[in-house]
Amino acid sequence: MTVDLKCPAPDALPNIVVAPPGPASKAWLERLRRVESPNVTGVSDEFPVVWASARGAAVRDVDGNTYLDATSAFGVALIGHSHPRVTAAAARQIQSLTHGMGDVHPPAVRIELLEALQEIAPGDLGRGVLCTGGSEAVEVALKTALLATGRPGIIAFSGSYHGLGHGALDATSRRDFRAPFAAQLARNTTWVPYPNPLHPPHGVAPGDVLGHILQRVEDALAHPAMGGLPVGAVLVEPIQGRGGSVVPPDGFLTGLRHLCDKHGALLICDEIFTGLCRTGRWFACDFEDVVPDLLCVGKALGGGFPVSACLGRPHVMAAWGESTGEALHTSTFLGHPVAAAAAVETLRILREEQTAQQAQQLGKQLQDQLKAALDGHPWVAQVRGRGLMLGIELAHPVTKAPGRDVAWRTVVEALRLGVLLLPCGIHGDVIQLTPPAVLTPQQRDVLVATVARAIVAASGAA
Repeated sequence: MTVDLKCPAPDALPNIVVAPPGPASKAWLERLRRVESPNVTGVSDEFPVVWASARGAAVRDVDGNTYLDATSAFGVALIGHSHPRVTAAAARQIQSLTHGMGDVHPPAVRIELLEALQEIAPGDLGRGVLCTGGSEAVEVALKTALLATGRPGIIAFSGSYHGLGHGALDATSRRDFRAPFAAQLARNTTWVPYPNPLHPPHGVAPGDVLGHILQRVEDALAHPAMGGLPVGAVLVEPIQGRGGSVVPPDGFLTGLRHLCDKHGALLICDEIFTGLCRTGRWFACDFEDVVPDLLCVGKALGGGFPVSACLGRPHVMAAWGESTGEALHTSTFLGHPVAAAAAVETLRILREEQTAQQAQQLGKQLQDQLKAALDGHPWVAQVRGRGLMLGIELAHPVTKAPGRDVAWRTVVEALRLGVLLLPCGIHGDVIQLTPPAVLTPQQRDVLVATVARAIVAASGAA
């Protein structure tokens, strides 16, 4: 089967030539079902489509349909798909060195990447471990916290998503992910509600949410549960991504920083989704001028190539000790040269193209337009977010029950109209918008109109 790999123009608008998923996508998906484990890709008569190419904010499928990507492919394509400078940097690297030797003979570009990360990191987060995916970066952070404090306990938050490796999964709150593997998990995590004023804990007034949650954290630090395991780390997303684009009240990170200092625990900020300019600053923790002890970054870092990192304060990372030839945490593809070259160029682009400012301005425009377009819609409970991490929470207009089915129908309807969306939230009732920062004004207007139209259609069928 021949696929046209010609990329769409980066500013292309949706163009549906055959109802998705079209015959070519269906044929490819049938081939996929014959070779891939059935737990990976969900396939139905109306979802998904098979991608062929992408550029900027536009994606083309194997049937020739062009879509506007409001997901950045899980937040990865913040500077746009197939950025020409990133692809050129990767191509140059491939010509000279395709693979290095992990923790033995380091490629020069790996050192360049660590230096570039040190330059942008908050405070004194000047030592790093390079990884391949976000889950691994979180696991490095958790290992570091144990080595540095000697305490195995972790505090994490409801709605959190930190990855699916066994260490990260122990601090990921979704029961459907955890339950099948509960027997293998360390169960070192104490759970505290994430501060969401729209959904305060039972009996707590919205204005009292922050104080209540911080008190819960202090109680867990001072009086550890889980069989008395002392807590060495508080692991938090400064803005919850997969948990529903939830922005906590101002002062949340500042409060956590104070409590960690008071009780001798390390503060780990998981900025794999929020970091690297998506929320309008280099890092979401910058909004409160909080410097964590450990910082996890990924997704947008490689400009489309798989690379992540755990960054830490020198004295914290010193807990690993000096390498004696066998690293305690490493992998074959540590600091892979091609991914590292792509990441170095991505960091230059983020700085030179002022992506943080773009994300802040575009995010405000999108949020204002969405609020205007959806004002008074009975199913829309809230439009929220910061920068280019936005969420539209849906709820039944009478019962206020989570609008999970309407959210999913909205995603399917938007696909039919040429816009790629994803649901998120602990109940699957939030439409998440995390588009590239290169979205044009015309693409932005089409995105808002299409999302509003899809929600109207989906809720009308409910």
